[in-house]
Amino acid sequence: QVQLVESGGGLVQAGGSLRLSCAASSSIFSIDIDAMGWYRQAPGKQRELVASITRGGSTKYSDSVKGRFTISRDNAKNTVYLQMNSLKPEDTAVYYCKANYGAFASWGQGTQVTVSS
Repeated sequence: QVQLVESGGGLVQAGGSLRLSCAASSSIFSIDIDAMGWYRQAPGKQRELVASITRGGSTKYSDSVKGRFTISRDNAKNTVYLQMNSLKPEDTAVYYCKANYGAFASWGQGTQVTVSS
């Protein structure tokens, strides 16, 4: 079992920046986390993939955030980051971190990001 703790959400004006962090921990010694990703869910909408990164550093982004968001990870710390620049009101959502390990996956509790116009 892997536990994920997210931080860094908040309220920001349009055009501003935020950096989200997600730290993974486990009671199982030396668990290998594979891909990690950030998803978001706005009110009344389905949860969608924002960005993902493999253990080797390969990244994928949704079209709506390409060029504005950057995902990165520190494998030694089992932590994934999401740098969000040029934020827009439509980026407002609860952002969730996800970690895959073997045949399993864990989700964080979510962190609210609100972008005011």
